[in-house]
Amino acid sequence: MIYAFLYSIALNVFWQNGDIYSGGITGISQIISTLVGKTTDFTLPISYIYYALNIPLLLIGWFIVDRKFVVFTIIGVTLASFAIETMPKITLTDDPIICAIFGGAIGGYSLGLALKYGMSTGGMDIVLIGLRRITGKSIGYFSMIINGIVVLTAGFIFGWQHALYSVLSIIVSAKATDMVYVKHRKVQVMIITHYPDEVVEKLQEHLTRGITVIEHAKGGYMHQEKSVLITVITRYEMEILKETMKNVDEHAFVSVSHDVEILSGFKELDII
Repeated sequence: MIYAFLYSIALNVFWQNGDIYSGGITGISQIISTLVGKTTDFTLPISYIYYALNIPLLLIGWFIVDRKFVVFTIIGVTLASFAIETMPKITLTDDPIICAIFGGAIGGYSLGLALKYGMSTGGMDIVLIGLRRITGKSIGYFSMIINGIVVLTAGFIFGWQHALYSVLSIIVSAKATDMVYVKHRKVQVMIITHYPDEVVEKLQEHLTRGITVIEHAKGGYMHQEKSVLITVITRYEMEILKETMKNVDEHAFVSVSHDVEILSGFKELDII
């Protein structure tokens, strides 16, 4: 409900007033609604188009993503469509830069919030999650590419000034999403401890991660022998690690390296 409320604000209060096309299914819905309004006397609400376009993608997601995820997504899409339809179209400003920045920030935050708690806004999000699982790159990265294509299409049809401001909004939205949804970001953790067995047991109990143990490491100051544990987790799991270390070995030294790249599955190469 929070996501739906915020997203409807982004669309009805900022994007619509600034002639900003958000990208994704919402952007496609805006394009179709605008084309229908300009070529006929009939008004086709964005909320109806948004809901209709989501149906085939949700069916695909049912088989390739996760059924529980899709059920929550259906709830999210339904609430978002209802909120978009009922949210008053308040005009705070029609300045395209302000509308692009604030619309992108609010829309991106709402998307990240939804993804963080196991649902999505439907449509392209299912495609984005599938691409993230295959490549390991962030949701925001693919969102910028796919949504950029949609917005450039809108610019070609309705004018390039709309595309330029819309691209600004998409960049802001992608950054806001990545700030909230950090589950996919990897960090390398190095733990120096006197109790390696206890730490490994508890970490694997809560995180189910592989851990490399280096025994008999000697400190350069006190010359005491300790063990070094190395593992890779996500930022989403950092609070679990902190709580575990607090309970097992509160005097341990923990070093965290952000934005690591994971390489594996190497094949032997013939050297000539």
